[in-house]
Amino acid sequence: MFNHDTAALEAIRDGVRGLCSHYDAAYWRGVDERKAFPEAFVDALTEAGWLAAMIPEEYGGSGLGLTEASVILEEVNRCGGNSGTVHGQMYNMFTLLRHGSQAQKQYFLPKIAAGELRLQSMGVTEPTTGTDTTKIKTTAVRQGDKYVINGQKVWISRIQHSDLMILLARTTPLDQVRRKSEGMSIFLVDLHAAIGHGLTVRPIANMVNHETNELFFDNLEIPADSLIGEEGKGFRYILDGLNAERTLIAAECIGDGRWFIEKASDYARSREVFGRPIGQNQGVQFPIAQAHIEVEAADLMRWRACHEYDNGLPAGASANMAKYLAAEASWKAANVCLQTHGGFGFASEYDVERKFRETRLYQVAPISTNLILSYVAEHLLELPRSF
Repeated sequence: MFNHDTAALEAIRDGVRGLCSHYDAAYWRGVDERKAFPEAFVDALTEAGWLAAMIPEEYGGSGLGLTEASVILEEVNRCGGNSGTVHGQMYNMFTLLRHGSQAQKQYFLPKIAAGELRLQSMGVTEPTTGTDTTKIKTTAVRQGDKYVINGQKVWISRIQHSDLMILLARTTPLDQVRRKSEGMSIFLVDLHAAIGHGLTVRPIANMVNHETNELFFDNLEIPADSLIGEEGKGFRYILDGLNAERTLIAAECIGDGRWFIEKASDYARSREVFGRPIGQNQGVQFPIAQAHIEVEAADLMRWRACHEYDNGLPAGASANMAKYLAAEASWKAANVCLQTHGGFGFASEYDVERKFRETRLYQVAPISTNLILSYVAEHLLELPRSF
């Protein structure tokens, strides 16, 4: 239906699986226990070229699309890893690729492709606005050959393991624009130059060992050529990256779902109680089968979103629905897997509780399931706007 090159995608799966085989469950368990960042894994993925998959060949990448990128991240999670440590570079790339100047692309993309720079962070969310992005209060004021940034961001991931950040700030006050989505701009911020010179980073401890932070901007000065695209068009630009993000997150959830289903099935076949494997009981079989069906259904919507995005078609609806279905399916699979393992599901050595925590995040972030329902109600069903 979507004209995928099945052989090419399978080759990607094989390559990612081969790399992930060197970073087994014990590796990820150790990273989680230490609340560390998987530097060795990220370095290996970078050196193998997987994080440069979507960078055009002329800039040192592979020139692949969202379809191939989604398979890379799916496979990392299906192998028991956590793509949340690297996925930012994939979807942040779209903003620079689609809206950056030729000079910006020529300078930054080869360095990102070579692993000399990491573009893992996107600064959008704020403490008082959440998903109401048009109400952001962080400002960027042009002063000669620089912009001066003031404001605050929250839940900004991988700042401490990135060199660059895509930042959304308001360049025209909200009361001076015709539409609330206007007057925002995006910038490419050099984090090494910014931190300690107007940008303060405060880590946020959380339940999933996900490196995320609160940011404080106090008269941070950045060069005027940090602006990506036209001033005031940032909200429209950022949507390109967000639709890619939601599709890639869907793929990660599908990878998680398949990991949970395989883990639950293996355990159900081998665990014997009352003289028979527990997987022989329909009370155990049926929930696993149902979870499998729902993951497979979500996968179809993932392919649709990828197809639309890669072919320049409007992908907002499919991206949102793919993320919703995949997050729901992976969470259901997680619960089934934990229930199948019983008490052993809570033991760290089985890895179920770690993956259980990781996949739960995607009910809330990067966009909550409730907001997706609001989007579908308003934009697809033409119901009155609820907020």
